[in-house]
Amino acid sequence: MYEMVLKLAVFACVTSVLRAGYDLPARPKNLTCVAQQDGTSTLRTITCEWEAVGRQTTYVQTTYTAIVKERLSGETINVSTHDNNVVVPVKTYPHFMPLEIWVVAHNLLGNVESEHLINDANCFVKTNPPLAVQAFSDTNFSTTLLVSWTTPIAKECMELKYRIRFCPNGSQTWSDVDRNDTVKPSNPFRLQNLQPDTVYVIQISSKNINDCGFWSNWSLNKTARTPEAQPSSKPDLWKAAESDINGMPLIQIICKDPEFANGKIKAFNLKEKKGGSWEEEHFLVNANQRGKHYLKRISLADKKFAKVCVTAVNSMGKSPEACLAIPSKPVDHLPIKEMNIWPHNGQLFLEWKHNNTSVSEYVIEWVYDGGIDWQREKKNTTRTIIKGPLKPFVRYSVSVYPLYSGCIGNPASKDTFLEQGAPSEGPSINKSNPGYDRVHLVWNEIPLNLRRGFITHYTIFYKKEKDIHAVKVPPNTTSYTLKPLLGNTKYDVWIQASTISGSANSSHHSFTTLKYAPGMVEGIVVGVSLGFLFLVLMTISLCLYKKDVIKENLWPQIPNPGESTIGTWSLDYPVKTETPKENSLFGICVLDDACVCDVKHGCEEDKASLSLKKDKYLSEEHSSGIGGSSCMSSPRQSVSDSDEGADMADTTASTVQYSSVVASSGYKGQTPSSQPQHSIFSRSESTQPLLDSEESQDMLVQEGSRHFQLSFTHGTENQGTAERDDFKQMQLDQQDFCPIDEDAEWAPADSQSADGEPGSVSSYMPQLNGYRPQ
Repeated sequence: MYEMVLKLAVFACVTSVLRAGYDLPARPKNLTCVAQQDGTSTLRTITCEWEAVGRQTTYVQTTYTAIVKERLSGETINVSTHDNNVVVPVKTYPHFMPLEIWVVAHNLLGNVESEHLINDANCFVKTNPPLAVQAFSDTNFSTTLLVSWTTPIAKECMELKYRIRFCPNGSQTWSDVDRNDTVKPSNPFRLQNLQPDTVYVIQISSKNINDCGFWSNWSLNKTARTPEAQPSSKPDLWKAAESDINGMPLIQIICKDPEFANGKIKAFNLKEKKGGSWEEEHFLVNANQRGKHYLKRISLADKKFAKVCVTAVNSMGKSPEACLAIPSKPVDHLPIKEMNIWPHNGQLFLEWKHNNTSVSEYVIEWVYDGGIDWQREKKNTTRTIIKGPLKPFVRYSVSVYPLYSGCIGNPASKDTFLEQGAPSEGPSINKSNPGYDRVHLVWNEIPLNLRRGFITHYTIFYKKEKDIHAVKVPPNTTSYTLKPLLGNTKYDVWIQASTISGSANSSHHSFTTLKYAPGMVEGIVVGVSLGFLFLVLMTISLCLYKKDVIKENLWPQIPNPGESTIGTWSLDYPVKTETPKENSLFGICVLDDACVCDVKHGCEEDKASLSLKKDKYLSEEHSSGIGGSSCMSSPRQSVSDSDEGADMADTTASTVQYSSVVASSGYKGQTPSSQPQHSIFSRSESTQPLLDSEESQDMLVQEGSRHFQLSFTHGTENQGTAERDDFKQMQLDQQDFCPIDEDAEWAPADSQSADGEPGSVSSYMPQLNGYRPQ
């Protein structure tokens, strides 16, 4: 007894502890039960699901029990689980019988029941989709399709209602048939208000006719095409600007099939207005061609505008007419302004502003590499989405055209990308023109289909050995001059094109700068030439200024004694002169054109010296060159003194005097004539160097101061030799020159010759006949 009490106490303590930490299980919520039809027409199971509330642990678990009770018979079916769903098997489904279904949650602390579902057994049924769905057209009705099917469950078990939906093939927008029309539908059922010559996709679902229970899944797609009909809308007419081989503007007429073609378009009829009449042409359509049709090119060279009208033709008839007026110049209306375009979620959004109420519609055109497309918008539209298929990394030129009753207005245009990426390749360097300290680079733009985005800038990299430099240039530049560079240096250059998403480099290109800049060689040559020319001119000027000195040094005047004509000067007088005796005295005077000097004895040495100096100056003043008629013109100094002897020595070494004395008395021994005779002294100048024998004798004479020795030379060699010997014996110690007045006469004292004969009187008289020209 004591042990029993102890056990009860322990049990009470454990129960109190459990209740202190845990509660009863939570009530299951949102209980749903479905009798799903399997592949056959029978129903074998009921599937129930609920929402479990509260926590479960390994020490305190919650068990769920689903109970299905047939209310009329009271029969129940129980299935337990720890999950939140359960499948209750049913041997025979009780159609048209009420059922009650609920769930009990149980743990150590107690039980909790869910809500009870009480309904007709068929209201828990979800049948299979309708079977053998068929759709076919009626040739008499181009806007209808007939649909037939079979019920998924026998009518004896459950009566059904249906729902039907359809859409054009490829569309994601479904259209539902009115539910009231499908409560007890006829079979087959006619779908109405469809588009002719359109393929439709059809689906059917079924449910308990009492509008309880669950809709079945949709049946498999069934497609059918409606019959053709006459086109009910206009063709979509547009144009594309082109040019001929001569650059003249051309318009390519393009059109799309009508939106409601109601059949396959087989041809287009085009009318062009020329003058006051219409010219019609028929264009057949290729059976495989769909979408855009290029009809005709029209020249606008001699037109203000072109107007065309087009109709589409199918097997059932013609469409309404579409017309388009294309001016050679855009119509001068208010332009479209503030056009913006941007990509978003894989689409291109377009927005514009246009304050013109006369617009009938807008055409949105986008041109890409190798193609063109367009769409039409209503006149009150200012924002739209481009509906055509667009690709990323493709450049589109988008334009908005206003239309004024079919006449095209002035558009607004912008370029855009749906998505930008790095260029597929870099620009190609076309050529480089290197100079001395610069290079001019020219490159080709990246083709549009390879740019994959807007070029933000170009970067030119150039490298010399290990030094790399970079220059950024604008994106609209295709040439650039790099400077300053080093001359005669090899550089490696490449160009990088960049977008907002990346960059791409061109291939490397090498060049070598020039060794000399253009014009540098010419400048050097011109400078050297000018310097040389200046030197030549200075040399020529110096030569002209010093021509006499140069002439004396390069071409000295050396007359030929053999060709001298001094021997023929006094042909009117006897050739031979009387040889004077040893002790005879005579005087020598040099005759000038205006002076005659007589010889006088007894002059003092200072007077003789003064006379010689005077004669020297007179000879320099009146000299006229070789063979001239001058007195005392010899450059040889005959009298040496302390003042001028040293200076004159240089001159005597290079020149010699040639003289001839013609005496009137003839040779010694001849009988003198009764007429007074005169001795004539003639003299010529020459730069002929002296012979060695003459020069030695000359030097001997110069050593004696105050003495003068004359050398006389005749025209012939024999005469010159004889007279030279006579003059060598003359002693000038006893004779001196003495200056006298110009017309004075001097008579020497009588003297006797060595043999006792009286000496002939010698005197110098003025020259009678002058000098003969040489």
